[in-house]
Amino acid sequence: MALVPCQVLRVAILLSYCSILCNYKAIEMPSHQTYGGSWKFLTFIDLVIQAVFFGICVLTDLSSLLTRGSGNQEQERQLKKLISLRDWMLAVLAFPVGVFVVAVFWIIYAYDREMIYPKLLDNFIPGWLNHGMHTTVLPFILIEMRTSHHEYPSRRSGLSAICTFSVGYILWVCWVHHVTGMWVYPFLEHIGPGARILFFGSTTILMNFLYLLGEVLNSYIWDTQRKPPSGQGT
Repeated sequence: MALVPCQVLRVAILLSYCSILCNYKAIEMPSHQTYGGSWKFLTFIDLVIQAVFFGICVLTDLSSLLTRGSGNQEQERQLKKLISLRDWMLAVLAFPVGVFVVAVFWIIYAYDREMIYPKLLDNFIPGWLNHGMHTTVLPFILIEMRTSHHEYPSRRSGLSAICTFSVGYILWVCWVHHVTGMWVYPFLEHIGPGARILFFGSTTILMNFLYLLGEVLNSYIWDTQRKPPSGQGT
């Protein structure tokens, strides 16, 4: 029996994301006042994705509790739709985008923090909030994957969806640069057009890889749990 029920964990994680978003939006940074506001940063978009995802998880848990034993077929149908939405969102957005944000941020940060998170930002964003945006996302999504089985969509539709998201965000970043003359991320100012194309292409490939990684990890976790102990199989 789990020390903390997964339903309680989901509520706690949802509340933590709400707190992080509220604290982040309360910060008066110059970049928040420019074109696109917070929505031009993938970190903020990811926080919204994670908050919405865990909100759907909590709603699913509540619906499951209310539906249990009711025998109402319409309610059960609606619950199945909600579970399908939850599973799709984890597979296509919450896992690949969340892992991407954590991995890419800290890799670039370790190489040269001025390229991704200038020291100037320390005057606006406390350390705990930085970790809330760029670190805890990973353990939270892994906890969710470990505590609940999620049905992945077909590989074709899943990869199509994550590609659409990736290309859409890249076009959004380029549009912000077209309007303002400045790149969302400082390191894009220091590389040439060819390197930018290579970087954007690489990020799309990485997003696809992370989708596949999530699919494999989900299957491994739950296939291992369902596998009968040695000697007990038929």
